[in-house]
Amino acid sequence: MKTSRRTLLKTSAAAAAAASFDWTRAMAQAETVRIGTIYDLSGPFAAGGSVASSVGAQIAIDLCNEKGGIGGKYKVSAVNADSQSKADVAINEVERLINQEKVDIIDGVYASAHAVPLAAKVEQQKKILWITTAVATAVFKDKNLQYVFRAQIHSDQYGQAFASFITEHAKGKLGMEPQAVKVALIHEDGPYGVGVAAADESYSKAAGLQVVLKEGYSASAPDLSALVTKIKRSGADVISHAGYNPDITLFLRQARESGLRFKMLFGAGAGYSQLDKLRATFGKDIDNFCNIDPVPAQLLDPAKLAPGVGDLIKIMVERYKAKTGANDVPPHCSMGFNQTWVLLNNVLPVAKDKYGGFDPEAIRKAALDVDIPPGGTIQGYGVKFYKPGTPLSGQNERSTPVVMQNAGEHISVVWPTNIRTQDPVFPLPKDSVYGA
Repeated sequence: MKTSRRTLLKTSAAAAAAASFDWTRAMAQAETVRIGTIYDLSGPFAAGGSVASSVGAQIAIDLCNEKGGIGGKYKVSAVNADSQSKADVAINEVERLINQEKVDIIDGVYASAHAVPLAAKVEQQKKILWITTAVATAVFKDKNLQYVFRAQIHSDQYGQAFASFITEHAKGKLGMEPQAVKVALIHEDGPYGVGVAAADESYSKAAGLQVVLKEGYSASAPDLSALVTKIKRSGADVISHAGYNPDITLFLRQARESGLRFKMLFGAGAGYSQLDKLRATFGKDIDNFCNIDPVPAQLLDPAKLAPGVGDLIKIMVERYKAKTGANDVPPHCSMGFNQTWVLLNNVLPVAKDKYGGFDPEAIRKAALDVDIPPGGTIQGYGVKFYKPGTPLSGQNERSTPVVMQNAGEHISVVWPTNIRTQDPVFPLPKDSVYGA
């Protein structure tokens, strides 16, 4: 059968149009960078700070896109996953993101118990894992990771801040030499809690503090009364507690019921950074507790930060409150935003412009080029990653925590002394239900 000239022209035009459509679609896809995000959006970790981190990360992505995308050219599309506060689900979801969704970059991870196996798995596949929130030093220590990065602080720094605060204030505030202060270290028994407690113990002993109790427990334990009894018998002046959310609530409730008294309690982020949740249960009972974590960005003096960073903080705070309806903006929002913002604005543009693309190898090289001085991020610290071949390869060497204190309806920074916004209340006041 012969084909007429008119039919041939129609067929050719249709083929050209189809080819043009495919090319246009390919170009549109090429100009979109797909990033997998994984947080615990359900389960016990959700209320411990994971949801707040995810909101912060999404605000960073939205703001990047409103400015034209990465480098003003490439829009970001988030492919979200819920790890459901379960390590096996987290692993399965990351495998789905990599193998089915075909993403090369995973951003997020709240729980250190998830971060440890995920780091190994993503490293093995030579994809990028950009950790925003999980803190365990064990994620990086002596692993020589090449494709896993964390601008967030690590758990060893909690112990350093804890011991430094006590030794600095023991004599002036407690009327005691540091060597006379008795500390109890309690923690959930996952990598996060174990890492914080180990650092607390190491730095406390180095400072001469008396470690009278160190004990872990399951974050899902239904009863912590035996632990409370051990603390009472130890005669501890100060307690350091690394826990999530339900376990913190259980501990504080049983401590109050049993009449446990102490001079100060230090949280280690996680559930202690979710003040709205704790206030809903304990009200003023938790006033003046201390908490060690990266600083919530809104507590910093914008004048001491790089130009434009203060404006960025203001936008993040406004959007978090609008999205959640919350009055408190927890540190985890700043963590999710800050680390994601560094990825989108300091790493990916360099990967494209200097190393030719958004593939894992280009991103890895660009991350190692990052050199943000102190004051250059919304959390006040700078960013420079330890190089491959060093004990903490992939960890930010410039990250720093602060000691905060619950001052009624707001939070104050009480350590380091050079940036504090309030003189610490130490010990707890006599009218505190937990006060010694």
